[in-house]
Amino acid sequence: MDLKKYIRSIQDYPKKGILFRDITTLIKDKDAFKDCIDQMSKILVKLNFDKIASIESRGFVFAAPLCYNLSKSLILMRKKDKLPAEKYSQEFKLEYGQATLEIHKDSIKPKEKVLIIDDLIATGGTAEAGAKLVEQSGGIVSGFIFVINLFDLGGKKLLESKGYKTFSLIDFPGH
Repeated sequence: MDLKKYIRSIQDYPKKGILFRDITTLIKDKDAFKDCIDQMSKILVKLNFDKIASIESRGFVFAAPLCYNLSKSLILMRKKDKLPAEKYSQEFKLEYGQATLEIHKDSIKPKEKVLIIDDLIATGGTAEAGAKLVEQSGGIVSGFIFVINLFDLGGKKLLESKGYKTFSLIDFPGH
């Protein structure tokens, strides 16, 4: 199935100059969503990992069914001040601002292999912050998987240049 047909593009959202790639049109179609999860599962079964970490909030949508399908634990990487227990924090730059990603300190045991999932990779700031959180926890990043890669914004290349395995299902230009 060509999942690209199920992604809506919205100009100047959340601010002028940003072309937003909307996955809600993919997840509202039961066949497209199922195919997306199936495609991701086919990639993941070939990788060696113990747990799946997902980045707030759209990453949760894809990580939860993958964890269920593969019998893996789900770790939530949340925005600042959303987690109640002791946590690690990592600040990073977005294409349109600054943010902080956090993870509970007890989510990952030393040397556990963690795969990170999000809906989209653009400049790579959020994903790189996720990797730093896994490593700060004593874990090992097994790789990343994204539904969408905005190839001209360089995030996937940035992660690969740091030695991370990186997979995506759909490539779009970022502008």
